Amino acid sequence: MSFTRIWVYLAEQPLLWLTLTVGVFWLAKQLYFKARQFPLLNPVLVSVSAIVLLLSATGTPYDEYFQGAQFVNFLLGPATVALAVPLAAQIDTLKRAVLPISIALFVGALTGILSTLVIGWSLGLNGQMLLSLLPRSITTPIAMGVSDQIGGSPQLTAVFVIVTGILGAAFGLPLLAALGLRDPVAGGFALGVSSHGIGTARAFEYDQQAGAFSGLAMGLNGALTALLVPLIVWLFGLG
Repeated sequence: MSFTRIWVYLAEQPLLWLTLTVGVFWLAKQLYFKARQFPLLNPVLVSVSAIVLLLSATGTPYDEYFQGAQFVNFLLGPATVALAVPLAAQIDTLKRAVLPISIALFVGALTGILSTLVIGWSLGLNGQMLLSLLPRSITTPIAMGVSDQIGGSPQLTAVFVIVTGILGAAFGLPLLAALGLRDPVAGGFALGVSSHGIGTARAFEYDQQAGAFSGLAMGLNGALTALLVPLIVWLFGLG
């Protein structure tokens, strides 16, 4: 039996793409740890690249892929809610840090939006492209909703969000270390504000406390940015 006929048979099976997605990510994780967590071998980056190449090589439409792999997408909801569990263990630290966390959240959210605006303008971006870029630092479902509300492209926004998360997860901790910031609470919160879920996953690899506060930052920044982005779009007349 030829490879083509085998592939056509396998492609009809509902669990094929789920199995391949999980398998590719597992292999990417092994490679990542074998390479001593080399930033450019981030498992999400490697997995996404591998799946894209596989879809292109087999001529598989994304919708067909998603039908098989959508269970992974379904698990994003429970996984996000589960971030409250490690945070509950840090409740005493959280109570002591309410004020600095509140300030850091506002400054981080505002900096993320305004820096994106400045970078976009410097690159000559405008219109829908610029609007799609503005919510890049928050988790994908919220970012896509915000993008649609302000006149951006939710599909483009999803790409920008993933790229932002991968870059934050790959280079966030080394950058913070280079700046001399080694406190897990501050470092984790910074990762959550700047690189949402992907950065939070990286924070958990570094330290449980960092991961807990990264998850907190991801949720709070999503809510705050959803309020700030439309306001900034209105103030600068971008809509």
